[in-house]
Amino acid sequence: MHEIFAATPADVVEAVVFNGRVSTTDRATGKKARPHLISVEAERPAFADLVLAEVDPAACLKYLNALVSPNPFDMEAVEPFIAFDLKRFRFVDDLDTLAGLDSRPNLLKLTPTEFEHLVKDLFAAMGAEAWRTIPSKDGGVDAVATSKHLFFGGLCLIQAKRWTGLVGLEAVHALTGVMTDHNATTGVLVTTSWFSRTSEQFAQRNRITLINGAELKHLIKEHLGLDVIPGTTPPRRLRASDNTQTGKPGPAAN
Repeated sequence: MHEIFAATPADVVEAVVFNGRVSTTDRATGKKARPHLISVEAERPAFADLVLAEVDPAACLKYLNALVSPNPFDMEAVEPFIAFDLKRFRFVDDLDTLAGLDSRPNLLKLTPTEFEHLVKDLFAAMGAEAWRTIPSKDGGVDAVATSKHLFFGGLCLIQAKRWTGLVGLEAVHALTGVMTDHNATTGVLVTTSWFSRTSEQFAQRNRITLINGAELKHLIKEHLGLDVIPGTTPPRRLRASDNTQTGKPGPAAN
């Protein structure tokens, strides 16, 4: 933490979060594991006030309110925390989308706002904090989700597309640029249709999760208890996972 603060100016790095993990074998399962044994956060002024050459490490961690494993030799993990900077995003007020939906709604008949709120609600139901961004003010981001569980991926940017045709590489490639601009950990592209094979391959290499119409239907049913109709299906004898075409989205994009 000292090296990071020393190597960066104050207007670039205001705080540092350090999560310490060890590589080991889970005695219960025999599988490889990497439990977190320490998680500590410090803002620059508080850390600069320390006289590091004189502090006791354990006492200093306690002073910084660090999370430390109570039994590190037994590899007892702690739940790490992550601090997220959401000041760059502008969010809209929440909307109870589920209350206004029919018993089995067609996703293509939802308004863009309703569809984006539905996707945001889905991520919240899956255990994340989620917000919908203001239209045309988000750089292509429809929703933002965060989770302090590192498994989820930290800061996640979500794009929700009501498309009726093939989602080609261009759409997925554009998301990587938005992720870089916002320093996001992961990205998710949700659509009512399906993805090209090249899109799937590119997403796998760039920390992007693709959710097609069939998968979206399943997730909404599982986490929101709502049976929906994606509104479109891949061409006969063509599955999204086997698709080798590229092309532009259909005309119903939002």
